[in-house]
Amino acid sequence: MPRIALVTCAPGPGIAEDRDLPALVRALAEAGAGASAEVWDDGGVDWAGFDLAVIRSTWDYSWRADEFTAWAARCAAVTRLANPVDVVRWNTDKRYLGDLAAAGVPVVDTRYLAPGNAPGLPDDHEYVVKPTSGAGARLAARYTPDEHDTAVRHLRHLHAEGLTAMVQPYVRGIDTAGERALQFFGGSLLHASRKGPVLAPGTPYDQRKVAHPGLTEWTPGTAELAVAERALAAVSGAPEMLYARVDLVDGEDGRPRVMELELVEPNLFLWLHPESVPRVVEEILRAAAR
Repeated sequence: MPRIALVTCAPGPGIAEDRDLPALVRALAEAGAGASAEVWDDGGVDWAGFDLAVIRSTWDYSWRADEFTAWAARCAAVTRLANPVDVVRWNTDKRYLGDLAAAGVPVVDTRYLAPGNAPGLPDDHEYVVKPTSGAGARLAARYTPDEHDTAVRHLRHLHAEGLTAMVQPYVRGIDTAGERALQFFGGSLLHASRKGPVLAPGTPYDQRKVAHPGLTEWTPGTAELAVAERALAAVSGAPEMLYARVDLVDGEDGRPRVMELELVEPNLFLWLHPESVPRVVEEILRAAAR
C-alpha cells in the first residue's frame, strides 16, 4: 500500500480553507493508498516514511519562502516530492515571468523593482503593484496615475519587508473576459475555471482579498490551450511535474497572456470539478509507484 502525504499548512489568520483536501484524502484511501494530510513545517513528520509527498495547500509559504524551499529540499532528499524541488524553488519567485518572456511565451508585461530601486511608476495608465513572492493577491493593489503617492508608500512597505515588487499594467480584459485557470495533471489538461477581477479600485494593498471571485467552470479555446502548453514547455523539469495551473488573461490585442504559472501549490478547485477526482487519484498513485 503506497503511503502518500498531501502537504498543507496549519490553519491561521488569512489562510483559506482547502476545500479539496478531505475529499482527496478520502478518495486516495478508497483507492487503497495510505493517505494523510501533513503540515509542511511540522517538525514531527517523518517525510521518509512516505512514498510520495504532494504539495497541495501550503498557502502560507509566500510569507517565508526561503524557509519553505529549504523544507522542500529536505523533503525531496528522503522521498519523492511533487512537484520537484527545482521547479518549486524557481516558481516561488514571480521573476519567472521574465524567464517565460525570454522563451517567447506571451506574458503580462512586468517590471521588477528591488529594494533600493527608484519607483519609476507609470504615469499614463492604470497599473498593479505586488510582491514577487505572494499568493491570493496578498500585498497587491491597483492604482491610477493620480494615486502615485499611495503607490510609492506601497512600494516602500514592500521594500522595507525585503521584498521585490512587480509592476504590471492593469489588464482591462479581466473586467470583461475574466481570468482563466487551466489545470494540468499528469501532463495533460484536467479542467479549467474562470474567475472575475480580484483587485477592486481603491482597495488597500494590506486588505485581505477574495482570491477567486465568481469562480465558474470554463472550456478553454484553442488559443488558450496553445499559450498554456507553450508556457509549460518552457519550464525546466516540465516532464517531471505532476501538476500545474496556468492563469491566463486577455491582453489589449484580445489574445491570451500568462498572468501566473502556479507550480507550487495551486488550488485545483476539485469541489467545482468533482468529475476530475478519479483522474487526480490515478495520477498521484502512478507517481507514487515510480
